[in-house]
Amino acid sequence: MSIKQIREDIACVFERDPAARNTFEVMTTYPGVHAIVHYRIANWLWLKNLKWLSRLLSTFSRWMTGIEIHPGATIGRRFFIDHGMGVVIGETAEIGDDCTLYHGVTLGGTSWNKGKRHPTLKDGVVVGAGAKVLGPILVGDNARIGSNAVVTKEVPAGVTVVGIPGRIVQKTSSEQDSRRKAMAEKMGFDAYGMTDEMPDPIARSIHNMMDHMHAVDRKIDAMCKALHALGDHSCDEALPELEKETFVSLSERCGDMAEGEATAGQTGSGQESQAVNKDT
Repeated sequence: MSIKQIREDIACVFERDPAARNTFEVMTTYPGVHAIVHYRIANWLWLKNLKWLSRLLSTFSRWMTGIEIHPGATIGRRFFIDHGMGVVIGETAEIGDDCTLYHGVTLGGTSWNKGKRHPTLKDGVVVGAGAKVLGPILVGDNARIGSNAVVTKEVPAGVTVVGIPGRIVQKTSSEQDSRRKAMAEKMGFDAYGMTDEMPDPIARSIHNMMDHMHAVDRKIDAMCKALHALGDHSCDEALPELEKETFVSLSERCGDMAEGEATAGQTGSGQESQAVNKDT
C-alpha cells in the first residue's frame, strides 16, 4: 500500500466519471473509492500475515459500500469501481492497471479447489454492469465485457464480449467500413446508425447486403470496361440517381412495425376481454 496509489485511485475518478465535481466530494461520497482504499489497507495487512484483521476490514467495507473485495486479490493502479453495489472480487483475482468495473460485476471462481480459481484482467479492461467473469481465465488488454455478459473463456486483447455465454464481437476493417458508408451514401440511405460491435441480426443483414452490392458494382464496372474496349458504348449512359425519398430509415420502419404490433395486441386484448365479458 502507498499513499501514491490511493491518490491515483481518487484522481482517476475524474477521468471516468463526468459527474465527479471535486476531490472532497469523491472522497466522501463515492463508495467505489471507499472500497478501494479499504482494500489497499486490507491487502497490506494480508501480506503482513495479519489475515483475520484484514478480513475484518474487508467485511466492514462490504457493510459500508456493498462491495466485496477479498484482501488476497491483486489490484493494480488507477482502479475505478463506478456505483459499485454488488461487486464481488475473489481471492485469486488479478486486475491490471487502469481497469474499470461497474455495479453488479462478479470476478468469481468455478471451482472449490485451492489455487488460482479467479480471472485475471490485464490493463485497461472495462467490465459492464452485471457481468460475470468466472474461472481462472485471462481477459486481454483493453478488452470490453458487455453488461450482463457471462464470460467463462479467455478473451483476446482489444475485443468486445457480449451475451450469455459471452461471445466475441469482431470489428470490421476501416476499409470495409468506408466501402459500406460510400454505398449507403450512393443509395441515399443512412445505415441506421449501427456499429458492427452491436450484435444486431438486422444490422448484420444490411451490412452483408451493402457488401454484396459493392461486389456487384465492381463486376458491372469491369464488364462495362470490357464492352467499351470492344467498341460497345451502351454502358456509357449514366445510371439514374436514386431518390432519397424512396428509402425509409430502418428505425422509422421498426417504429411503425412496433406501433402496429402494439395496436394489434391492444385490439386483440380488447376483443378477448369483450368475449370474456359476454361469456360471463
